Amino acid sequence: MSLFNIFEISGQGMSAQSTRLNTTASNIANADSVSSSVGETYRARHPVFAAEMEKALGTDSSMVGVKVLGIVESDKPLNVQYSPEHPMADEEGYIYKPNVNVVEEMTNMISASRSYQTNVQIAESAKSMVSQTLRLGQ
Repeated sequence: MSLFNIFEISGQGMSAQSTRLNTTASNIANADSVSSSVGETYRARHPVFAAEMEKALGTDSSMVGVKVLGIVESDKPLNVQYSPEHPMADEEGYIYKPNVNVVEEMTNMISASRSYQTNVQIAESAKSMVSQTLRLGQ
């Protein structure tokens, strides 16, 4: 594996964690929204990742990266609350809230942020190694 492949792999990791951070932020932003029907209620979203294997430079060694296959909605049940005085209540007096667990989402955000930072540090270390290697020839 070439040292330059490290930049591609860490870049893919940063992109994947950025997607994870964005979906988590969206979930937290919509955690307190209210709807009058099941169909209109926000559902928590989560990215789906897949390991990506590629041949590196035509050799037998493989380069491992990550890509986002898509974003799926959670199938956990919505939070239904009886609140007949609420302006968004349906005919039966129920309001519907998203299936977002804010504590879980905050934990997910911390994890994604740390993973992103780790990928940044890997890229910085690789940059430093390339720079030091180039100075050897001086």
